[in-house]
Amino acid sequence: MYLTTTISVAMVLFLIGLECVLLLSTRSLIDTVKENTTVEILLKQNADTATFSRLQKLLTASSYCKDCRFVSADEALEEHIRYLGEDPSKFLGYNPLSASFEMHVNAPYANPDSLVFIEAKLMSLPYVDKVLYQKDLLSVLNRNINKLSIVLLVVAGMLLLISLVLIGNTIRLQIYSKRFIINTMTLVGATAWMIKAPILRKNMGIGLIAALLALAVMAGAIFYIQHHFGVLLFAPTRENIAFVAGVVVITGLLITLFASLFATGRYIRMKTDTMYEI
Repeated sequence: MYLTTTISVAMVLFLIGLECVLLLSTRSLIDTVKENTTVEILLKQNADTATFSRLQKLLTASSYCKDCRFVSADEALEEHIRYLGEDPSKFLGYNPLSASFEMHVNAPYANPDSLVFIEAKLMSLPYVDKVLYQKDLLSVLNRNINKLSIVLLVVAGMLLLISLVLIGNTIRLQIYSKRFIINTMTLVGATAWMIKAPILRKNMGIGLIAALLALAVMAGAIFYIQHHFGVLLFAPTRENIAFVAGVVVITGLLITLFASLFATGRYIRMKTDTMYEI
């Protein structure tokens, strides 16, 4: 009975762990998409080398800049010729393009409100001419990301609810098989906590073992997928690993605790004659 209960709870906790991995993977994918947002900072024609260096240090030290690349006026002209096949300097007599910085912002700042603030801050600098980024595309991207996040949270909530019900039913069935023992202990004068304490300890132990088993299977599955298919489901940082492990372990302990409390309390309060009716 205990082995069956442990395996059943471990399977459900494995599902909960997969939900956490799915959420982390989705967040990682969304952050990657956001951090590909390019902000082009065009400098004025009279900007000199000292200005370039000063702005690069300012951008690198800021909290919103993920990385930035300096593009000189000559490099900008070469890229223009390569992509459009025309050299404007031949008929103008000078290079009309100016030096610029191509900056990628960190994911938390890749939204319209933050970029408006960043644009205003950069435009306040005397040597910055224009700040360009795709505003319409960014707005559409954020709207779609918000919709996707809501859908994923609803799905995760439904799966979590189903998982909790399955664990609760598994524990209740395990305690159901001991209802006559619980009733006998009540008849001989055992207090409610004398009856509950060993059941709670044992079932919480089952929850802990099941959680560790689920985490071990999940780690093996992630390792296999990563090394055989080259797919990294989520960034294996300490925070992400602690989040998944914490959710699985805490869920296993809390659900077995409360399911044991409710089920044991029910059979303690139940009369002997009623035991044969369920």
